[in-house]
Amino acid sequence: MIVLTGCAGFIGMHCAQKLLERGESVVGVDNLNAYYDVRLKEARLARLCAYPGFRFERLDLADRTAVAALFARVRPTRVLHLAAQAGVRHSIDAPDDYTDSNLLAFANILQGCRAVRAQHLVFASSSSVYGGNTKTPFRESDAVDHPISYYAATKKAGEVMAHSYAHLYRIPTTGLRFFTVYGPWGRPDMALFKFTRAMLAGEPIDVYGEGRLVRDFTYIDDIVTGVLRVLAKPATPDPLFDAAAPSPAASSAPYRLFNIGGGAPTRLLDYIAALESALGIEAVKRLLPIQPGDMHTTAADTTALAAWVGFTPATPVREGVARFVRWYREFYPS
Repeated sequence: MIVLTGCAGFIGMHCAQKLLERGESVVGVDNLNAYYDVRLKEARLARLCAYPGFRFERLDLADRTAVAALFARVRPTRVLHLAAQAGVRHSIDAPDDYTDSNLLAFANILQGCRAVRAQHLVFASSSSVYGGNTKTPFRESDAVDHPISYYAATKKAGEVMAHSYAHLYRIPTTGLRFFTVYGPWGRPDMALFKFTRAMLAGEPIDVYGEGRLVRDFTYIDDIVTGVLRVLAKPATPDPLFDAAAPSPAASSAPYRLFNIGGGAPTRLLDYIAALESALGIEAVKRLLPIQPGDMHTTAADTTALAAWVGFTPATPVREGVARFVRWYREFYPS
């Protein structure tokens, strides 16, 4: 039995669907909050409810009693924790949302895994933990001590919390640092979704960093492949771990951290060009300064994940953007 949190979210729905297609039993957990359009979350959830192996539990993971009761009732063997309060910019305006959803909720998940002696916990971290680092590509062995948003700080804290439980209770635990995931059923607060909506409405798009920002865009199908391979391979202690020169990515405990990214960092203006091609519309661009909390460049070194589970991203940005546009036009017919 697998407990998958954030099942009505973008990555969560795709991962749950693939697991269900394989015949796995999945208990999906989500609170269906109103951070963005709940109707989109409900539509994702409806897809999962069509599978006989799926059961939905609506609850707030920050509720310690409810989470403990869920784990006692379900007793999962594996946990895929994808629920979180997302969004760098929102964390500036509403930090309490991140404290509750990314720190308190994760502490409750860790306690649940401890209580049932879970065979593997996989949790979502973020490329944002690299913060002010300027050396690229980012490697898991790099220090990540300078977050530039509260969202990033909560994700870094989650990695440290997870390690403590792996060390104390020998819970095999793997963290995945996601790099700008996009694709069908994506989040409305992400650039691709906002740009598409504005361009189809004949409105200008706000392009921060004057379009020179670079992101390691990662297509959702590639993400799902990597996540599920990791879920199937519990973390183990690193026999080469050196306590005198410790790497953040491994441990003497059953704990691992991996980047999971597309491997082809792309300028924002080039990403927009791919969208213009897919839509057949030239965007009217408002070039604006970089926003507080935003990173200038993200670029993933995924060598470690390739060695661990054979992860190789296979979807070029132009192809991935075109697939998103086809989905968008079907889901939001004009």
